[in-house]
Amino acid sequence: MAVPTFVDRVTLQVVAGNGGHGVASVHREKFKPLGGPDGGNGGHGGDVVLRVAADVTTLVDYHHEPRRKAGNGAPGGGSNKSGAHGEDLVLKVPDGTVVRSGGPHGTGEVLADLVGVGTEVVIAAGGRGGLGNAALASSKRKAPGFALKGEPGQERTIVLELKVVADIGLVGFPSAGKSSLIAALSRARPKIADYPFTTLVPNLGVVTAGSTTFTVADVPGLIEGASEGRGLGHDFLRHVERCAALVHVVDCATVEPGRDPLTDLDVIEAELRAYAEALPEGATGKDLLERPRLVALNKTDVPDAAQIAEFVRGDLEERGYDVYDVSAASHQGLRELSFAMAQIVARRRAETPTQEITRIVLRPQAAAGVGAEFTVDQRRGPDGQRQWIVRGAKLTRWVGQTDFSNDEAVGFLADRLARLGVEEALAKQGAEPGDDVVIGGTADQGWEDAVVFDFDPTIQAGAEMLGRRGEDQRLDRDDRRTNVERREQLAAKRAYEAEAREARARGEEPSAAPDWTFEDDDDLLDLDDDVEPGSGDDSPADDSPAHDSPAHDSPADVTADDRS
Repeated sequence: MAVPTFVDRVTLQVVAGNGGHGVASVHREKFKPLGGPDGGNGGHGGDVVLRVAADVTTLVDYHHEPRRKAGNGAPGGGSNKSGAHGEDLVLKVPDGTVVRSGGPHGTGEVLADLVGVGTEVVIAAGGRGGLGNAALASSKRKAPGFALKGEPGQERTIVLELKVVADIGLVGFPSAGKSSLIAALSRARPKIADYPFTTLVPNLGVVTAGSTTFTVADVPGLIEGASEGRGLGHDFLRHVERCAALVHVVDCATVEPGRDPLTDLDVIEAELRAYAEALPEGATGKDLLERPRLVALNKTDVPDAAQIAEFVRGDLEERGYDVYDVSAASHQGLRELSFAMAQIVARRRAETPTQEITRIVLRPQAAAGVGAEFTVDQRRGPDGQRQWIVRGAKLTRWVGQTDFSNDEAVGFLADRLARLGVEEALAKQGAEPGDDVVIGGTADQGWEDAVVFDFDPTIQAGAEMLGRRGEDQRLDRDDRRTNVERREQLAAKRAYEAEAREARARGEEPSAAPDWTFEDDDDLLDLDDDVEPGSGDDSPADDSPAHDSPAHDSPADVTADDRS
């Protein structure tokens, strides 16, 4: 199977990188196990960028690899560490590449027309990274126990169509000598043979005439009906759209019946006119017939061809054409023709302002209901049940960011929907508890990505365990006792011990001791200093004279007494 070396139209599937997920993390350090949220944000996904490069002349690379994907963003980390951004994918394309949305035979909408080295377009935007719980914290939600997921990167199918950027286009019937002419004018070496349709791809040559250097494109041969798809004209007529001028290469030595220079010229002009009229308004080649055109009567080194050229010259000049007798074999008239082309190119360049390098960013179109945050429609589900379809770009993004395995995250989403007015809008349109509410997804995809809720505005999502929705109550929990509580418990303990000693003195069994749980018993040492001596401690030291005077206590005695 032959491997193509020149490809001027290709269908390409591009996928931008996904955004990294945010992280739910809690700051921890000694004596501060729950120090607040410190989860970092996820990194943004990489973009897919098309950039015009001077060293690229064909789309053959994308013919072999029609699917390209940018890098994903990295997830965030603890200690407020943000994830790294995904690497952008830069795809080099030739100068003159037209980018269309996917459609049959490249008939989709024109997204960008890339002309000029360095011009670029962000054809697929990477997904935004999800927020970590540190970024979600607020005065009302001090301790989020969840994070947002990263958004998926944009995925789209595009058609790249190359329109050769040349100053001069050579047009004419097959075997008119266009390839021989461009080989004689420049260092281009196209395939040359004595049979029709030798040239199957456009050839470019660089020509210098005086101080002007310009490019010449050899367009594959045209025949009658080329604008309707006959021959190769349907595929290659677009390569003359950007040319500053056209040169009709007329074969004066043809021996085919029914052909002569005037008839050949009329056929090519008719095909150019039909092609230009079929282009949409504002297209580059709409004014194709208004551009300067020269006529090169080729092969005049043949005696009969020279006579024919002399015979038709007057008629062509009456039509307003500049006519040149040339011969690619003997180089006759090539100098005059090249300087005439250079003059047209120089004039065109002087009239055209210098194009600056541009960066084009494609933004998604607004969803249905321009100016509205969301729309609500009613339909019947597969089982005949009533469903409410809630559409909105913002809502769809929120649903995609939500981790539905986390009740706090679901509660946060419910709060966002309520603040946006979704519940109120559903109630006004007659939604009843138990109805299905569908958010996200599209009908074209069978609602596969949609999320279905049961409409019940009276239920607070996660309220039975979370209190305020979207807040981790663990971070606000404080199990440590106050000083007052610890003194009260210490006094109660010593009162019980005094009662127990009195019961034993009477020969009675003391009552069961209460369950005192002191997680911070070390703090009792400080509180014990505030208790008056003889307040009920059952230590043997209580009955000793030395204990009656705190001034005689040593640190060792106090410690032993308090731990008894």
